Amino acid sequence: MSIPTVPVATLGVPRIGRRRELKAALESYWSGKTSAADLLEAAKKLRAANWIEQRDRGITKIPSNDFSLYDHVLDTAVMVGAIPKEYGWTGGEVPLDVYFAMARGNQGDHDSAACNHGPHANGVAALEMTKWFDTNYHYMVPELSADQTFELCSTKPLGEFREAAALGIRTRPVILGPVTFLKLAKSRGGGFNPISLLPRLITVYVQLLQQLSQAGARWVQIDEPCLALDLDPAERIGLELAYQRFSTTVPDINIMLATYFGGLGDNLETALALPVAGLHVDLVRAPEQLEPVSRLSRKDQILSLGLIDGRNVWRADLPAILDHIRPIVAGWPLDRIEIAPSCSLLHVPIDVELETGLDPDLRSWLSFSIQKMDELTLLADALGAGKDVVSKELQASAAAVQSRASSLKVHDPLVEGRLLGVTETMRHRHSDFATRQELQARKLGLPSFPTTTIGSFPQTAQVRKARADHAKGELSYIDYQSFLERETAAAVRWQEEIGLDVLVHGEFERNDMVQYFGEQLSGFAFTRHAWVQSYGSRYVRPPIIFGDVSRPRPMTVAWWQYAQSLTQKPMKGMLTGPVTILNWSFVRDDIPRNETCRQIALAIRDEVIDLEAAEAAMIQIDEAALREGLPLRKSDWKTYLDWAVDCFRLASSGVGDGTQIHTHMCYSEFNDILDAISAMDADVISIETSRSKMELLDAFRTHKYLNEIGPGVYDIHSPRVPAVGEMIDLMTLARERLSDTQLWINPDCGLKTRGWEEVRPALVNMVEAARQLRTVA
Repeated sequence: MSIPTVPVATLGVPRIGRRRELKAALESYWSGKTSAADLLEAAKKLRAANWIEQRDRGITKIPSNDFSLYDHVLDTAVMVGAIPKEYGWTGGEVPLDVYFAMARGNQGDHDSAACNHGPHANGVAALEMTKWFDTNYHYMVPELSADQTFELCSTKPLGEFREAAALGIRTRPVILGPVTFLKLAKSRGGGFNPISLLPRLITVYVQLLQQLSQAGARWVQIDEPCLALDLDPAERIGLELAYQRFSTTVPDINIMLATYFGGLGDNLETALALPVAGLHVDLVRAPEQLEPVSRLSRKDQILSLGLIDGRNVWRADLPAILDHIRPIVAGWPLDRIEIAPSCSLLHVPIDVELETGLDPDLRSWLSFSIQKMDELTLLADALGAGKDVVSKELQASAAAVQSRASSLKVHDPLVEGRLLGVTETMRHRHSDFATRQELQARKLGLPSFPTTTIGSFPQTAQVRKARADHAKGELSYIDYQSFLERETAAAVRWQEEIGLDVLVHGEFERNDMVQYFGEQLSGFAFTRHAWVQSYGSRYVRPPIIFGDVSRPRPMTVAWWQYAQSLTQKPMKGMLTGPVTILNWSFVRDDIPRNETCRQIALAIRDEVIDLEAAEAAMIQIDEAALREGLPLRKSDWKTYLDWAVDCFRLASSGVGDGTQIHTHMCYSEFNDILDAISAMDADVISIETSRSKMELLDAFRTHKYLNEIGPGVYDIHSPRVPAVGEMIDLMTLARERLSDTQLWINPDCGLKTRGWEEVRPALVNMVEAARQLRTVA
């Protein structure tokens, strides 16, 4: 491929490998099957393949240091020495065991995942984890103290720059900006704002920039997505302080300041005043900012135009993009423009060409990371050399967009008609919570501090193999169903044996909490190889919502009936909520998101009503991703929360007062959306609180939340098995915040990704913790 006359950047690319090579390397290392050297060599090969792929596809601004073994925010914390003392680090290069202990926790010297060199004999918990802005990527939250010191502890950015140079590829190193890093960090002990640490942190960044300059780097991409957020005066001043220092102390480094996930808005003036050589803006989320940015930016500054969607999978309408930007950039010199995606391509799958089983029409409408690179270079060619040079490719782009817009596979008039029939009554339970709670207490007869789990049990290698064998035709439907029934029956018996109060069937028949439902709903499509990183080695294949959504038939009723037939204890019906299905899918961009969500809500409502008709007394509708859909600006929150809550209520409100509706939410700060949580009116909500030491419950106490709550008492994202005493301590903190009649006891999240060797002792300890609490309550 020829090199475009206009520079083209990717800002970052997927790390995981076409065949999930990084996952295999990580999990092999964690299990002790391979060495650290093996892991690092596998990572080196993946980086090289990424650089070469980009070079060969005409990318001229190739990133380095966008690769991570686990998470780029964790990498930054390690790079600057922001390592809490309990991880045992004493200075110098940070060992892999310390790095992975921060990411995953460990069991101390007996933890094979830490390669038997854990920093504490009793083990340590992982750092808190939360969502990266409004994406489904998770980052590890840095923990900083008021007396925090920083030092340059990692040569990773420098090493990867040199690694690429040895291949003959000059890269532009990517660094998470200091202000964004501090804004995402958490203060240990409270009482101070992490941004106050910026002067100390800047010194380390200067050292790094100087090293990169000495190694021959001329450009560095510094990501400050915080510029798409509401910033306070201290943060704006911090940006000015940091970048003024960079420009004066390392003048021979050109900085491309990358903003993304939204428009600059009231931060536009701040961003344009910073002494940086280039500015990247997201023109997918905020196309309206092109005109003011182009008009007000310095004439010697390069503008990186984020024209291709880095967060969704739809093929771009290249002629329309060109028509939008041409009038504005027509008078610019070509060396003032750079073509890029809206954000790093980390958030999309790697290559559509791997998806040979997709419907041909749908496949023609899609664009993954590799295809987006081609779209970028086409735009650059069209801007630099004229449309005629790529006229055939532009015509193909327009034809694909038109084909999708007119396809009968996309539009269903019956679904559109049903939406018009939704009434206000359909959005509300019959009675208030107090009335429902009394009815449900009599009906269910549960003890104080009832114990349950969130839904899923370990998807063992045996379960995954059976599913794969069935998909390949090597295991018959009857044999596969028999296998699933045996797994379910064993899980139900075991839960009864250890004394859980409310049981789940384990979800062995489910591949994923969204995919399982999407496969049974119209309007969804699924891939085989379109993996994206959620966190660490946890990858997901988000469904693609390409058309109107409806439920042709019941999805979960038969499995619930089978599981309930095995026990006299209550068995929860387990569903994924409409907002989570929406937020964890690649969503249509041809209709509003809220319209798609209401379509899904009606489909889930049908399932809820069918479960109740089958005599399910408890139905859990998980909305794990409700908060992550929040717009980045608070001024936009109300609109989103209104329709998100409306969709949950539409899905959940078709049942009688005696049916208990549960929901579950992951890794969410609730204090600023408690009104919306209350408006959902779920009878029981379970949430993650173990890593935050029950701090999240402060918001519920302040808000005087009256419904019931299951605060997670152990972190399922870590292999650690917490002791009974740890769980009692957490519940003691919970009891200081909420009444005993409100509290349930459960893990933080589902147990699908854990092994039985961890799950069994952890849940036994959890049941024992509940027993001890009941004796003293």
